[in-house]
Amino acid sequence: MQKKFVANLAFLLFMNLFIKSIYILGFETQVQNEVGAASYGIYFAIFNFSFLLTIVLDFGITNFNNKNIAQNNHLLTKHFSGLFTLKILLAVIYIIVVVVAGLLIGYDTRLMKLLLVQGFNMFLLFFINYLRSNLAGLHLFKTDAIVSILDRSILIVLCIVMLKTDMLKEPDGIMYFVYAQTIGYSISVITAFLIILNKTHTFKLKWNWAFSLMILKKSLPFAILTLLMSFYNRIDTVMIERMLPKGVGDVQSGIYAQAFRLLDATNMIAFLTAGMLLPIFSRMLKHKESVESLVKLISTLLLTPAIVIGVGCVFYSKELMGLLYQVHVEESAKIFSLLMLSFIAVSTTYIFGTLLTANGNMKQLNTMAAFGMILNITLNLLLIRQFEAYGSAISSMITQFLTAIIQVMIAQRIFKFKINYRLINTLIMFAIGVVAINYGSRMLDLNWMMSFVLMVVTSVLWAFVSGIISIKGIFRILKYG
Repeated sequence: MQKKFVANLAFLLFMNLFIKSIYILGFETQVQNEVGAASYGIYFAIFNFSFLLTIVLDFGITNFNNKNIAQNNHLLTKHFSGLFTLKILLAVIYIIVVVVAGLLIGYDTRLMKLLLVQGFNMFLLFFINYLRSNLAGLHLFKTDAIVSILDRSILIVLCIVMLKTDMLKEPDGIMYFVYAQTIGYSISVITAFLIILNKTHTFKLKWNWAFSLMILKKSLPFAILTLLMSFYNRIDTVMIERMLPKGVGDVQSGIYAQAFRLLDATNMIAFLTAGMLLPIFSRMLKHKESVESLVKLISTLLLTPAIVIGVGCVFYSKELMGLLYQVHVEESAKIFSLLMLSFIAVSTTYIFGTLLTANGNMKQLNTMAAFGMILNITLNLLLIRQFEAYGSAISSMITQFLTAIIQVMIAQRIFKFKINYRLINTLIMFAIGVVAINYGSRMLDLNWMMSFVLMVVTSVLWAFVSGIISIKGIFRILKYG
């Protein structure tokens, strides 16, 4: 199982890191530079606002379906048509809720237009995730990897056209970017649907009240978890844009978006890993196999780069922001430092939160997420007016670390994991070493890019020297699985 996991994870990460890194760092940043911080800030706030309401759109069906199909492959053909119809109905309800919520929050006609199109895009995005959950549940990880990069590949081509023709410099240029997303998502939905249709060999739109109510009841705990975690992960820019004076809130939201983009890019590593872990954990737990060794393996595989990335981005925040953006570099660098440190906590959450989800410990996860939501909103209310976007970054970092620690403690208690003091001490020693390496690299009289590369290479070597990654262990996994 470990051999299969590592091989498929390597393929999935390579495909996504290659394509999505090019998109996020090479094109999406240029889009923001073209349309300006204020215009992009409004788009980013509305994106997150529409994301907060996706409990109506998905209702936890994607995570439930991933876990369910992984444990019962034969249910794909039985459930696919019914779930497809249910998802369409939820999409209609979602669009209505988005429009009403936008009117209540005070969006004008221009923002309502953006919100409506973004709401439709969110439906397409979540529909892709649902279709991919079927592929992951069947352990078709390579097919899933190809589908996962299709929309971004299309967006890269469309961004090249928009940047070359100066479409984004027009007064309503951000709308062209949103329409391009619609095209990319639509093609991805059609492609994923045709692949799954080939696996089910049957499809018929039908409405079944009993089936739909059964699915909604079973997926409700997943829906609540999605809602609560969405609030403490995505409400930041919505609160920044709404709480600060008009003009200030737009710009501050754009500055936060600048800093958040690299976290979003690196977060992809943990997110994709979790997407593979959920069906694997689910199947292992169903067959009463021990997951402790896999948890240890994935903890080292994820937390090692997370520490290097998180600490490194603190020391090189100004240079990295200056490389990507033309304005607001100083302000976004401060926010960037805090957000990237929280990547360590986010990676931990993806490991242990996924394990608890696969085991069905939704009550504990929802209690944790409710605490995280209340904490994050409270801290934002206290800090945004005084520190603006930087205050929201402080809130996010505190929330992410506390919720990650809680999930580790819950998993340890439920699975009776032995506290691995050796691993904990090795991680601490490794982190201290990475901090020292960063200090040393900054003291060298080198171009910052050379210094940064030297820091990364030295940190990788330190990972082997400190024992957090073992060459012998890697070969053992690849050889024996």
